[in-house]
Amino acid sequence: MKKEAIAAQANGPSSAALPAPWAAARSLLDQDLRRRDVADGTRRLYATDVEELGRWAARYDLAPAEIDYPWLRRYAAQMAERGLAPRTVARKLAGLRACFRVLVEHGLMESNPADLLASPKLPQRLPRALKPADVAALLDRIPAFTPLEQRDRALFELAYACGLRAEELVDLDVISIDFDGEQVRVEGKGGKTRFVPVGEHALAAVARYLERARGTLDAGTGEPALFLSKTGRRLSTSDVRRRLRTWARHAASQGAVHPHALRHSFATHLLEGGADLRAIQALLGHASISTTQVYTRVESARLRAAYDRSHPRA
Repeated sequence: MKKEAIAAQANGPSSAALPAPWAAARSLLDQDLRRRDVADGTRRLYATDVEELGRWAARYDLAPAEIDYPWLRRYAAQMAERGLAPRTVARKLAGLRACFRVLVEHGLMESNPADLLASPKLPQRLPRALKPADVAALLDRIPAFTPLEQRDRALFELAYACGLRAEELVDLDVISIDFDGEQVRVEGKGGKTRFVPVGEHALAAVARYLERARGTLDAGTGEPALFLSKTGRRLSTSDVRRRLRTWARHAASQGAVHPHALRHSFATHLLEGGADLRAIQALLGHASISTTQVYTRVESARLRAAYDRSHPRA
């Protein structure tokens, strides 16, 4: 009996070849994600999630259509036993939920067993937002003498001025900047395009970089990217993270500063300044207002801290 084999099996996924039914399920999921224009990184993660479940299920001779709620619950429990973080388990279950949804849509399963399985409760982590003075100190500490310094100053001025993700920053081309319109064309998640206003400090920094530094970095490579490495190639997100860590140390910032901290600071400072939440949603490129609402919790936390510090009967 299949279920009696559980006690004899190891907890982790096997390295055996993926059985054909599971490979077919993975392929159907990938086709669906491509049709929905889901990011490449997400597609790769979901494919891995299906592969891991498929190899685990193969130990019990289970095809995708034979996975029911009790089997999936058992698999989720074993992920937790392996020490995976709740956030990782929740993300993997999201991938499996998407896979079973596709199988149901193709008539290969009657129902989605993952719909009945609750994801682990995740601790709510408020995004870290720097104070305006700290952001100013960080940016102002980046000199603008060498080509790389001028590039970095333009890079991080633009990141904060527009609230861009690291991926969006490195995907910018020279033609993405509209100096006349004082805006930048951004290709966000899912291939969605948005136009974000750019402040005068960032525009000036980008203009200086284009005029004085980018030609030196280009060295005739013809690369269309706005931000270039010292070898003339398009920057990677790891380049952005590394350079920001370097300048954060120069500015003696408290704790590590991640590129997303500049994005969080952009949104939080807009909210503190009275910006409408829907406007912030559009600027950030969030598909759902619920994603943007995390910044209202940031503001509430800040107000609560101020209350606790100053109210005589707090």
